[in-house]
Amino acid sequence: MASQFDRYTDQVADLVARYRDRVDYLMVRLEESEGTDILLRGGIVETLSEGLSLGGQVRACHRGGWGFASFNQLDDLKGQLEAAIAAAHLVGDDETLLAPVDPIQTTYRMPLTGSDPRQIPLSRKKDLCSRYSEILQGVDQRITTSSVRYNDLTQHILLVTSEGTLIDQRWSDMEMRLAATARNGETVQTGQETTGSRRAFEDLEHLEPQVLGAAGRAVAALDLPPVKGNTYTVVIDPILTGLFVHEAFGHLSEADMAYENPDLLEVMTLGRRFGPNGLNIFDGAAPEGHRGSYRYDDEGTPATTTQLIDNGTLVGRLHSRETAGKLGEAATGNARCLSYHYPPLVRMTNTWIARGNTPVADLFSDIEEGVYARNWQGGMTNGEMFTFTAGEAWMIRKGEQAEPVRDVTLSGNVFRTLADIEGIGDDFYWDESGGCGKGGQSGLPVGCGGPSLRIRNVVVGGEAASE
Repeated sequence: MASQFDRYTDQVADLVARYRDRVDYLMVRLEESEGTDILLRGGIVETLSEGLSLGGQVRACHRGGWGFASFNQLDDLKGQLEAAIAAAHLVGDDETLLAPVDPIQTTYRMPLTGSDPRQIPLSRKKDLCSRYSEILQGVDQRITTSSVRYNDLTQHILLVTSEGTLIDQRWSDMEMRLAATARNGETVQTGQETTGSRRAFEDLEHLEPQVLGAAGRAVAALDLPPVKGNTYTVVIDPILTGLFVHEAFGHLSEADMAYENPDLLEVMTLGRRFGPNGLNIFDGAAPEGHRGSYRYDDEGTPATTTQLIDNGTLVGRLHSRETAGKLGEAATGNARCLSYHYPPLVRMTNTWIARGNTPVADLFSDIEEGVYARNWQGGMTNGEMFTFTAGEAWMIRKGEQAEPVRDVTLSGNVFRTLADIEGIGDDFYWDESGGCGKGGQSGLPVGCGGPSLRIRNVVVGGEAASE
């Protein structure tokens, strides 16, 4: 089916060609999107909607200054170009430095392995959410609150630049978020699961084991003792590893964070050692089939795989064309925007720690008293510091997994924590639950992955130890 803005392709190309000599760089990005949003709380439908969106953005760069215009009236493209160019001229007073990228003319459709979400009736999507909600509510009478949220979005993008790039690309993204809260007197515990896909609607069906697991963890945690707060050697599972590498390290690898902060740029000096031999960290949209996968970013740069840490040493960072130009490095295809309302920022895609060679069982050996943490409940980062809450946890005693505990938070400094990695497991898991936020653009799909890790000297918060 022809896109609503197919008829604008020639007009956009002609306008960009006409105005390109007025600035150093000019880009027009048109976007047509179609999506569904469903939210049930306690089985009651709060949101049930389908929507269409059509709009665009213009970015112009002149002497290092950027002009930006966002719009949803495509008939005024000429006026939007002139507004963005005028803004760029108003603020530009330096030098435009953009890493070179070869012009590309192509059409790309991200392949689906199953049903396109646009072909699934709204009633089927709603019935799926209702079924999951009934399961959450029915696990135990102590479940007091539940929520089920489904959303999908199909985006069709046309990108035209003054350098000769013309890219027409399309992809679909789907996500299901499940949560149950249990209460017993003053004790309240929550279990959650999130999964997503860029491949098929069927990937979000048949999630009953995950639904039961979320509610079951919330109920089971009511009767568990809180962990005794202390500094422990911990073993974390691949899901927590993925969260850690994304939140605690990945954002620091985004080059706009570095070149805007001289102190951080000094800390993130290429060639500096941050972790042990065997620690290898990557980010890239090139691996297919994940939430952060695509063929071209929102500047038209081809997707890549970028190694960030090689055997413990910092060797790379994530770039837009501007950050790469300013730092004298190559563009990595990490300029992304949530929609046409926002300019692209340097963002992660799929971020992972590579598989190690230590059998997972051996990660526990020789730990006299430690903590084994799995899954994630939430977390936050502030620069180099992080705090994550585990979805479930157990004590480790004499090298063995022991009694379960609750209220486990892990916190520390990311650079010290990387240096304190003692073992990298031979397992690996991709977590497709990610929705990243930065610069007011929240919910950008990302993938995270990694093996189990053993880390010493981790501050574990919980109940204060008795005197």
